Amino acid sequence: MILSFHIEYRTSWGEEVRVIGSVPELGDNQPGKAVPLQTVDGIHWTLEADIQVPENGLVQYSYQIYRDGKNIRTEWDNLPRTLYVSGDKKKAYRLQDCWKNLPEQQYFYTAAFTESLLAHPERNAAPKSHKKGLLIKAYAPCIDNDHCLGICGNQKALGDWDADKAILMSDANFPEWQIEVDAGKISFPLEYKFILYNKKERRAVAWENNPNRYMADPQIGANETLVIGDRYVYFALPDWKGAGVAVPIFSLRSEKSFGVGDFGDLRKMIDWAVLTRQKAVQILPINDTTMTHTWTDSYPYNSISIYAFHPMYADLKQMGTLKDKEKMAEFNKRQKELNALPTVDYEAVNQTKWEYFRLIYKQEGEKVLASEAFRQFFENNKEWLQPYAAFSYLRDAYKTPNFREWPKFTEYKAEEIEKLCRPESADYPHIAIYFFIQFHLHLQLLAATEHARANGVVLKGDIPIGISRNSVEAWTEPYYFNLNGQAGAPPDDFSVNGQNWGFPTYNWDVMEKDGYSWWMKRFRKMSEYFDAYRIDHILGFFRIWEIPMHAVHGLLGQFVPALPMTREEIESYGMAFREDFFVKPYIHEYFLGQMFGPHTDYVKQTFIEPTETWEIYRMRPEFDTQRKVEAYFAGKTDEDSIWIRDGLYALISNVLFVPDREDPNKFHPRIGVQHDYIYRALNDWDKAAFNRLYDQYYYHRHNDFWRDQAMKKLPQLTQSTRMLVCGEDLGMIPDCVAWVMNDLRILSLEIQRMPKDPSQEFGHPDWYPYRSVCTISTHDMSTLRGWWEEDFQQTQRYYNSILGHYGTAPAFATPELCEEVVRAHLYSNSILCILSLQDWMAMDGKWRNPNVQEERINVPANPRHYWRYRMHLTLEQLMKAESLNEKIKGLIEQTGRKG
Repeated sequence: MILSFHIEYRTSWGEEVRVIGSVPELGDNQPGKAVPLQTVDGIHWTLEADIQVPENGLVQYSYQIYRDGKNIRTEWDNLPRTLYVSGDKKKAYRLQDCWKNLPEQQYFYTAAFTESLLAHPERNAAPKSHKKGLLIKAYAPCIDNDHCLGICGNQKALGDWDADKAILMSDANFPEWQIEVDAGKISFPLEYKFILYNKKERRAVAWENNPNRYMADPQIGANETLVIGDRYVYFALPDWKGAGVAVPIFSLRSEKSFGVGDFGDLRKMIDWAVLTRQKAVQILPINDTTMTHTWTDSYPYNSISIYAFHPMYADLKQMGTLKDKEKMAEFNKRQKELNALPTVDYEAVNQTKWEYFRLIYKQEGEKVLASEAFRQFFENNKEWLQPYAAFSYLRDAYKTPNFREWPKFTEYKAEEIEKLCRPESADYPHIAIYFFIQFHLHLQLLAATEHARANGVVLKGDIPIGISRNSVEAWTEPYYFNLNGQAGAPPDDFSVNGQNWGFPTYNWDVMEKDGYSWWMKRFRKMSEYFDAYRIDHILGFFRIWEIPMHAVHGLLGQFVPALPMTREEIESYGMAFREDFFVKPYIHEYFLGQMFGPHTDYVKQTFIEPTETWEIYRMRPEFDTQRKVEAYFAGKTDEDSIWIRDGLYALISNVLFVPDREDPNKFHPRIGVQHDYIYRALNDWDKAAFNRLYDQYYYHRHNDFWRDQAMKKLPQLTQSTRMLVCGEDLGMIPDCVAWVMNDLRILSLEIQRMPKDPSQEFGHPDWYPYRSVCTISTHDMSTLRGWWEEDFQQTQRYYNSILGHYGTAPAFATPELCEEVVRAHLYSNSILCILSLQDWMAMDGKWRNPNVQEERINVPANPRHYWRYRMHLTLEQLMKAESLNEKIKGLIEQTGRKG
């Protein structure tokens, strides 16, 4: 069988076009085995390949650009070109292709749409082949299962421009459509158009929004099929828009919950989404965070494994029933007690579930671990599952997750862990229980995923930006991380002192060398369960806020990578550089009383000492870092101690510049320093000079530099799976972030009270980009009702200027006001409007939580926040909350968000 490739691509000097495909003659899709095409002008490239007819009857292929033997560019191939070939060995296919860039509407080609929202579960057969054929292929993803694509043209075979007689195309490779026409029945030149056809009503409902497509006589030979591909089809139809709900799995509550939401409850939440015509269910990270077995492990962004799920999400009923009826009755009693609690009792829930795990493992473990399904799961996941299970066992055996303190196995050696995990090992039963639990979690989440897809609902996951320094990954692959720094975020609306997450930062140079395989494996594992995901803190792929280990707050951090300033450069702005004043904490007599009040003398006697300069002090050496101060005040929780401690933290961060982490002779202006005493001590000339320098440094200097950093990583990471990508682009956003997200078709996050335009106090939902997700509040913020009560003056401005009401704003957000805000968001321009469960429920006075303070999920300013919010209703009650459900359904219908 002859495949004749033709593509037009204007190469630069030294570049060549190659093709790689699924058959041996095209390299068997093995990297580096692409086959070169020939050219005479550097523009038109051709190749004739004689191939064996593949057994499965299809050939997949894509084009690549090489220079000096290296692949430097690959076309967009999330949907590989697919050719269904006949079984005739003498058949020839002439392939006329165009280079495929990332489509403008790439989001419609993701699994979120093709496997769920606009899925075609029952596909047509591949188009019938002809001796002399014209195969036309076209991309049209925005077509649901009730419609199909057709072709109508100036030939009898194409309906003679009668749309209802158009020939219908096959969706065998949806969202690509194809049809093979008998070329012997066509009189060239050919003119045609694509049409949208309603299969139920058996009529054409729209013509494509384009001039006629034209084809002169292509001289198709006997026993040859000409393949015309890469056509994109658009219809003048309303934009697709959907709505969804965001809720952490631990917050779900059903009658069968065990005091915390689980994967069984997730299925019920999907049912509620279907009932109310919502199209997405968004959750928080679900990875195992077990370090201390205390409530401090409740923070879902500090996981010990990027693969393993938290055991507390297991639905115990799905794991099996205990044969010991007495014990089973005891668990049923405890289930009712835990489930009646208003919030998650993290410690009691996990302790009880682990008691059940041990009993059900003893009863069923041997049988499950011997099953073929488990063996398959183990083989597919052994690379991460075995180290995770061993780590978890050793963490408990040595009573610390800090592997550096273990008496053995501090350094990960694969052969030692392999030995530890062998069935004949004495440790095996303690390790294999983790295999057993993770297998059940995998089956349960997969069942929820399949349930969501079958019902046209997208399950949207969350990828945290960081990993714990006491995690399986830090233990097994330490070379990927900078363990001597702390990741966090600069000051923002969430936290005036910035956030210190404590995570190590990434060693991107090492990751780049193996093609970011660590990230690729992580994304691909996630795509087994999710069709969309949120990249937590997408800014971390441009630069991360790294805080030195001696700091507690985020103010003394710096962006990494960044371009620090030399003394000479600082002085070029008109400031005389003074290291003693600019880099060391500025402590002056005049503000000590303001900071410490009645404790001023105690502070002077204990923590600071005078310098040679009148009224100027310095920190005593035993208290000259925030960590030293933290250690001194450890365990002291009285108000006076906290007042003094926080004041000392502020003194230590009262600097104008922070030395660069690698070169102490270069500097970064300290973030947010305009609010501190050292800035106020500058004269007007120096203030103006510093402001110019600060603005240039934080908002202009790094734009191209950070764009390049992101474009090294994000293109291949976001395209390594077919999941829909949404970026959490909040905080201090350089201009380059919007450029990159736009180039890569990543959906942005739009929040009305955190507008991207700094000149606005509130965003305007009808101005949001279509390629975005909009919401009223995230898990890091107060809910709509909570926010309404936080700042009356701000609420008043919102009430008058955004909602357009006269007079005084109500003191509380009434159901009517909440409905008004929800409606405005549903009418927004964003492709997805995903609201927190609390904000959906705020619209109905009967069903919303009577206590607004109980709705908050997280307070980012508090690094020791207990994540324990639970729904105040059960999911069974929510399904029967008719007034609320009808209201949501009606609003989704009115605002055109029915998908």
